[in-house]
Amino acid sequence: MQQSAENAKAEDCPESDQEDAAPLLNQQLSLGKGLCSARYSLALVLHFSLFMVYSLRVNLSIAIVAMTNGTNPGRLPNISTDVCPNRSHAQPNGSHREFAQDAPVYDWSAKTQGVILSAFFYGYLFTQPLGGYWSGMFGGKLVLGCGLLSTSALTLLAPLAASLGAAYLIGLQALLGMAEGVIFPAQYTLWAKWAPPLERSRLMNLAEAGCTFGTFVTFPAAGIICQYLGWPYIFFIFGGIGCVWCVFWFLLVYEDPARHPRISAGEKEYIVSSLANQGSSHGRSLPLLAMMKSLPLWAIAVAYFCNDWLFYMLLTSMPTYMNEVLHFDIRENGLLSALPYMGNWLGTIVSGLLADFLLSKHMFSTATVRKLFSVLGMLLPAVSLVAVSYVGCDYTAAVVFLTLSVTVISMCGAGFNINQLDIAPRYAGFLLGVTNTFGTVSGIIAPTAVGFLTSQDLLTGWRNVFFVSAALNLFGLLFYVTFGSGTIQDWAREDTALE
Repeated sequence: MQQSAENAKAEDCPESDQEDAAPLLNQQLSLGKGLCSARYSLALVLHFSLFMVYSLRVNLSIAIVAMTNGTNPGRLPNISTDVCPNRSHAQPNGSHREFAQDAPVYDWSAKTQGVILSAFFYGYLFTQPLGGYWSGMFGGKLVLGCGLLSTSALTLLAPLAASLGAAYLIGLQALLGMAEGVIFPAQYTLWAKWAPPLERSRLMNLAEAGCTFGTFVTFPAAGIICQYLGWPYIFFIFGGIGCVWCVFWFLLVYEDPARHPRISAGEKEYIVSSLANQGSSHGRSLPLLAMMKSLPLWAIAVAYFCNDWLFYMLLTSMPTYMNEVLHFDIRENGLLSALPYMGNWLGTIVSGLLADFLLSKHMFSTATVRKLFSVLGMLLPAVSLVAVSYVGCDYTAAVVFLTLSVTVISMCGAGFNINQLDIAPRYAGFLLGVTNTFGTVSGIIAPTAVGFLTSQDLLTGWRNVFFVSAALNLFGLLFYVTFGSGTIQDWAREDTALE
């Protein structure tokens, strides 16, 4: 309880100096006072908003199992796909599995399925820098809300697109990516105005934990919907909920503390004073040349590419691995694919609290904290994936190592993932768009690479998938630890920024 009290910032903090922040934390007598503040309310609203974002993103990963229903004509006829023995209660791989009878089934090869799952990221690639720029110009609330509403509405069209052909579904997935691409840069723009430096990790991680919680809920829920209602209802249900939630978003969220009608005077003064040194949002021009020459920014971008390869590979392809190699049925598939994301949800919240605790106690510098959590979040998942490649058909060990990998990767949420706010808070939304674009490129390549690597020999193909992901993660970690920084860069200061 004492540690929890330290984690809650006093709303009426009279001083902006970070040196006094740790003692003031100890004066907080009630955890509820901090959690009921406007900034924590924003974190909770963002938590559910990002819950919806990831529900809309991952539903196809489960639905595609039912949409193809074991058909996989892309594999060579002389290659056996039954690399692991079927468990006593599992249907043989490739046999008909029971789904709602009126749901259509499509003959899409492994390569086609890989392209469909990758198509989202083609659209996602192009709008992230624009989303960051638009957020700086028009506000994060408007951009994020419009992105979520567009994503939800387009999701409702997925069954129609699939019925017209794989090419139409690929096109719709690209449009979904474009709509969703503005959301995370807009979120960073909001936090640049709302998150005090010593609460940055916990607030942002509490919000972004909604991503993994959405995945955790959607995987098993989608499996149940597939079996009893039919896979089209996955898109109807989640798309409809997303549209309704957008109404609450526009009613509950305010762009900055100055515009919030119910924020206390003490909390407003605390937030504004703690952020006084970072400068205001950027104007129409950006110091692009200085950004391109910045090694700390390149360190974040490389880490995003390498780590997101592993994350998106698991996000989009784990249900396929559970189905084709381990032979779990659709309900088991959804539940076991979701299990790692419950661990990730808890790890995201805990790592944010721990990072802010270390910073508030002045135990480590910002750069050291970011690198420490990046080491934990990139090294251990790489080791776990290598272990998965050697356990073969040991169902229990495979699930344990996959769960460990996705759980521990959450530590990156307090590492390089939020480092943009440390080195350039004025441009945080735009830089998130730029660095996350590198991650999106890996999101494009990874599912397609999985389809190609596993199209002929399943067990060897998946082993290669895990080795490549682990090797990239280690390279990204070394690059970030070498060149990463935790201080505001000269080109990001308001008095020296290029106009």
